[in-house]
Amino acid sequence: MEATTEREPRTAGIVGAGTMGAGIALAFAGAGIDVMLVDADAAALERARGTIAAACDAQVARGKLTAGEASARVARIVRATDFAALAPVDVAIEAVFEDMAVKCDVFVRLGEVCRPAAMLATNTSSLDVDAIARAAPHPERTLGLHFFSPAHVMRLVEVVRGAATSAATLDAAVALARRLGKIPVVVGNADGFVGNRMLLAYKREAEFAVLAGATPARVDAALQAFGFAMGPFAVSDLAGIDVGWRAKRERIARGAAPPFAVSDLPDAFVAAGRLGQKSGAGYYRYEPGSRTPLADPAADALVAAERARAGTRPRAMGDEEIVERCVLALVNEGARLLSAGIAASAADVDTIWVNGYGFPRDRGGPMRYAESLGLAPVLARIEAFAREDPAFWTPAPALTAAAARGRFDPA
Repeated sequence: MEATTEREPRTAGIVGAGTMGAGIALAFAGAGIDVMLVDADAAALERARGTIAAACDAQVARGKLTAGEASARVARIVRATDFAALAPVDVAIEAVFEDMAVKCDVFVRLGEVCRPAAMLATNTSSLDVDAIARAAPHPERTLGLHFFSPAHVMRLVEVVRGAATSAATLDAAVALARRLGKIPVVVGNADGFVGNRMLLAYKREAEFAVLAGATPARVDAALQAFGFAMGPFAVSDLAGIDVGWRAKRERIARGAAPPFAVSDLPDAFVAAGRLGQKSGAGYYRYEPGSRTPLADPAADALVAAERARAGTRPRAMGDEEIVERCVLALVNEGARLLSAGIAASAADVDTIWVNGYGFPRDRGGPMRYAESLGLAPVLARIEAFAREDPAFWTPAPALTAAAARGRFDPA
């Protein structure tokens, strides 16, 4: 059974009333699509109601919406605790937390209640889309729609093509994302897809820079000077250090740990109860009600203890080396994804990183930036790093081939 293509979607169902679910609901309502927001927890639905109303009020205050438009958007979102409310929807998106068993259970229930032509999508940020799709009948009408938080603001959507996803479903999903005002990029199904898979490599090098002797603040400042809006440690504090920590534990549990060493630095901070802004302390400390990162000797002590545990001897590391290692880690991981066919083009990789992860727009994205440096010297630097750490730095075949012709995407 093909996905709904006989008409543009008029109704959408969102399962999960957390921050992401509420944001996705707002994105649909903003495009004039009626939304059924479903969560078994009535209190979560009530919190979502408040979140949605506050977001609309903020847009009115900034002059982005009129009061009437805001009211209309809120009115398009109906809340329910019963999955049966999803029976008439044209597209259903699960936005529950990152747990494979929970997501598969949601898809079983979606398969039971949704109409045969409805598109079924998972908002997972890293889990196996094919495994989730197999939990429901007709996997050809199932795929991933990875929205970025806040979903009603961030424009990027990774459209994750499953092994059984039909061409009609894929086309309908791309058209739907565009209708929502998003920038869709079709990617293959792999751990972390494209964006988060590359983020793992980027953060790995940032953490190893700290273990080598840099401070989190030094790493953040170097990458901000390069053009990122925020450094990786400030971002971790904003998102919650435990978010990446849980993703790491989940990867290990399902046998998907990366084939290279990763640091245990986040583990030490989570064990100390330093989760970031939400706990008042992470890699930095925060005054009550403030998001301004402040230096904290207690964080320095945790870093020093982790260096001692890892047996590393601190050395001087300049800003240029910090930026080079972090950015070239992105380039090589992006090239690995090109080699594996998970990313269709270097331009797609750049679109994802500029629009979803804050890579400096004026540098064009990690792959275009590497081309601006010259791919032959970039390859030479990565080969030099590989002599120290081959498990992580061995050049991707796509990078070697690109260096020979001078660009990633063929003319």
